[in-house]
Amino acid sequence: MTYHSGSRAVQDRVGVRDLADHVGQAIGQGIRPVAAAFLELQPMLIVGGAEPGGGGAPDGIGTPGGGAVWASLLTGAPGFVRATGPHQISVTRGLPPADPLAPALSVPGTPVGTLALDPRTRRRMRLNGRVRPTPRGFAVEAYQVFANCPKYLQKRESYETVVERVPDAPRRSTELSVSQREFIETADTFFLATVHAHGADASHRGGNPGFVHAESPYELSWRDYPGNSMFLTLGNLAADPRAGLLFLDWRTGTTLQLTGEAHTEYAPDGERTVRFTLTEVIESPTASPLRWSAPEYSPANP
Repeated sequence: MTYHSGSRAVQDRVGVRDLADHVGQAIGQGIRPVAAAFLELQPMLIVGGAEPGGGGAPDGIGTPGGGAVWASLLTGAPGFVRATGPHQISVTRGLPPADPLAPALSVPGTPVGTLALDPRTRRRMRLNGRVRPTPRGFAVEAYQVFANCPKYLQKRESYETVVERVPDAPRRSTELSVSQREFIETADTFFLATVHAHGADASHRGGNPGFVHAESPYELSWRDYPGNSMFLTLGNLAADPRAGLLFLDWRTGTTLQLTGEAHTEYAPDGERTVRFTLTEVIESPTASPLRWSAPEYSPANP
């Protein structure tokens, strides 16, 4: 099923069901050769999902755990993520043990959303599926595979791997510090993980610096810019408000992972605003060894 009731409710509210049905034809289950070639060139992968609930495992095979939702970053030499079958990708490393999503990737059948994004070409590919742990990392058996348009994706010409960069110990808190709020308000990109009854998704949000507002130590907001009309992310939030956000400093490699709940507000003029309430934040200094060049902002940014 391409869409669940949450996405359908948002599509109907905005009046784009027919368009969503047309665009949704691009969602498949297989990984085409061009997509496989794209994956093998990428030095990073975003993974989104939910922590195992209660008993330390998902509520059932193919069902997200009942815990917090997180978006996490994996990096490696190109080829560390690749297609190993028409419906499967394999990742040759796992998340650091301290990452909140690491336990979920060790449980077979855990739903995850993955996003491979290449700032050099402004291309991105989303693959949603279920985890199968492997000796070196994990595999994902896909049930949704599709590309997104380059809207709101900032171009970065190149990157280098800083081999001497060593990840520092993560710092956890239940509120945003002043410096973390500044980090967020100067960001041009973040990644957003959401879940629904039988799956998970990882998506991208971008804009000129300042497009995300840190309203307080506990609340963020951002305008939902026009997209492909599928409303997978807002549909998930309509069905399950849990969400995970990932902000990346593209120069220093520091990451901010936020978890909490989000909801969408609809203005009479049709503008949509997403409001996110924080329950926990994890700051991981120098988490990524990649240092990217300065951005060229997307011409689609408002």
